[in-house]
Parts: sequence; C-alpha cells; structure tokens
Amino acid sequence: MLLHRVRAEADAAAEIDWDISVDSTSVRAHHHAAGARHAPPPAVKRGFAWAVKAARIRAELIDRLAEAVREVRRSAARAAGSPPRST
Repeated sequence: MLLHRVRAEADAAAEIDWDISVDSTSVRAHHHAAGARHAPPPAVKRGFAWAVKAARIRAELIDRLAEAVREVRRSAARAAGSPPRST
C-alpha cells in the first residue's frame, strides 16, 4: 500500500521514467502461438501393401550393402596383388 502511494506521488511529480527496453532474445511466445500441436497426430494405418513395400526396400538395401562389401574385398585384393576370395 505504501509502495503504491510512493510510486503514484513520484509519477505525478514526473520523477519516474517509464521507458522500457526488452531484449528480444528473452521474449518467448506461448506454446499455442508458436505452432505447438494441440492433439497428437492421427495414427497412420499401414496395411499389407505397406509391409510388402517395406520388405522390398529392406531386401534392396541388403543387396546393395552386400555388393558394396564384395566390391571393397575385390579392391583390397587387387591392391594386395592376390586373387579375390569367394565367400
């Protein structure tokens, strides 16, 4: 109560400078204003076609990895001057 009265009297006498400076790095938006989700996203329904596609992609990646390993072994064998081994 006393503080409010002192402030009011100082403000009336123009003894208080009410200029405000805000550092923009400390200002944050409320999570709703920042684009936060209000509800979880809907569940994705994945059927048989998706499982088949995923299996095909997985098999292709394994084949590519196996070919890369074979190529590295061939390169290492050529560098060593010996014939490549069959695995």
